[in-house]
Amino acid sequence: MKNYINWALRLIPSIILLQTLYFKFTAHPDSVAIFSKLHAEPFGRIFLGILELIITILILNPKTTFLGAVLGLFTMIGAILSHIFILGIDTNDDGGKLFFLALTVFIFCIILIFKFKKRKNA
Repeated sequence: MKNYINWALRLIPSIILLQTLYFKFTAHPDSVAIFSKLHAEPFGRIFLGILELIITILILNPKTTFLGAVLGLFTMIGAILSHIFILGIDTNDDGGKLFFLALTVFIFCIILIFKFKKRKNA
């Protein structure tokens, strides 16, 4: 049972991060609009897409979950702050979906950091 919980804790943020890659890498109009508003189009969009792919790979690998969770935490802090101060919670009339997905990944990264911290130190 513990193994299933560990996998769920790693899979949920990974799936969220992976599903956003399509929008970033295909220059979806919503993604372009978001990064244009942040004055980070196209380089910020592509860089974040690559970073989120790396974070996903790190989180899914049990040996590097801690590192991936730390990188994911800081990346989501940036996303959350961007939503609060620049983009708004409801970005492109999405009902706050992107903001709440960022919060979800943020929370899961915190849980993973505490859960896998002892493994890193061992």
